[in-house]
Amino acid sequence: MAQTATRHAKLWFAGQAENWALAAYEIDELHEGMEDAGKYHPTHKQIKQAIPELIAQYVDQPLTALEQAINAKNKAEFIANYDKLTAGCNACHQATEFGFNVVQRPSFNPFANQAF
Repeated sequence: MAQTATRHAKLWFAGQAENWALAAYEIDELHEGMEDAGKYHPTHKQIKQAIPELIAQYVDQPLTALEQAINAKNKAEFIANYDKLTAGCNACHQATEFGFNVVQRPSFNPFANQAF
């Protein structure tokens, strides 16, 4: 999840800078990360529903919509769908009793060594 959080933040900064190539790269990495989570961790502690099912339920649609906004190079749609992805992550956390893990838009750029 730490890598997912990093990708989520970098995606925000790439979209804000309209660096669509970087945003496309980060969205692809998020897709891969979700696939890996489902493959290598199909269950987790007390969570009753399988991880791949949770990803499909809460994350797949917003991730796809965000990818479409990136491909269209549409900043307004990017922002709207980024927020929907973030809401999906938080809804999944709530549903799995990990609601204490609240995701949001980054408030500052922790990647001082990267030009977005």
